[in-house]
Amino acid sequence: QLQLVESGGGLVQPGGSLRLSCAASGIAFSIYTMGWYRQAPGKQREWVASITSGGSTNYADSVKGRFTISRDNGKNTVYLQMDSLKPEDTAVYYCKANNPYGRLYWGQGTQVTVSS
Repeated sequence: QLQLVESGGGLVQPGGSLRLSCAASGIAFSIYTMGWYRQAPGKQREWVASITSGGSTNYADSVKGRFTISRDNGKNTVYLQMDSLKPEDTAVYYCKANNPYGRLYWGQGTQVTVSS
């Protein structure tokens, strides 16, 4: 059975850093495009970053230069390193997995709060 489990969220001050992890099980992880999304209260879920099975990355303009997505296929895990955090980064962060055939999965999310 598929599981995507996010971890690493928490409370940080502006300018601080967090590293999120998404551990996958029950799927052929290496063939999936992985992504991070976030959703603030009262707002739509928005795309943050993605990484293909080959390691190609893309970022939303709002996080470019501050966030880094990476993957470790040996650990079935995708990461989101978040630096220079801003209050507007506060959201629930979700992990997403897409395979080449149209199947997709979502994790349950992890809370990130950036506040002094």
